Amino acid sequence: KKGQKGFSLIELLIVVAIIGIIAAIAIPNLLASRRAANEGSAIASMRSLNSAEATYFATSGQNLNYADRPTLLAGALIDSVLAGGNKSGYTFDVTGIAAGPPAQYDVTSVPQAFNPITGTGTRSFYSNEAGVIYGVQAAAAGTRAAPGTPIQ
Repeated sequence: KKGQKGFSLIELLIVVAIIGIIAAIAIPNLLASRRAANEGSAIASMRSLNSAEATYFATSGQNLNYADRPTLLAGALIDSVLAGGNKSGYTFDVTGIAAGPPAQYDVTSVPQAFNPITGTGTRSFYSNEAGVIYGVQAAAAGTRAAPGTPIQ
């Protein structure tokens, strides 16, 4: 009837199309922001692990050795989430290398899900007793990072 008020089917379809276009533009940016936040958190966690290793070396290690992740947790040098090995979409591994002198350690961080679109990260990170954090494009989830481009 001509007296009825409301939206026509064409008007509703135009609104739905506009919402779809906005979503198609916004969603990839939101996913990229999440990956960037995960990578930033991984870098900050690597710095925390480097600081914890330096503290352990100077105090409990008696300037002779570095610790692994459970030892750092036992000494209350890192938080329990980071000690679990998984944080913000990344997997962390800390290895104190017994062969020395000099004492050495390796810290690696790899994305749990590697996918350039929906993954938790696209870069792996590596650091050692020098304290420099290196980043490399991750080949796949679980791939160990080797020294690449310094982050710091």
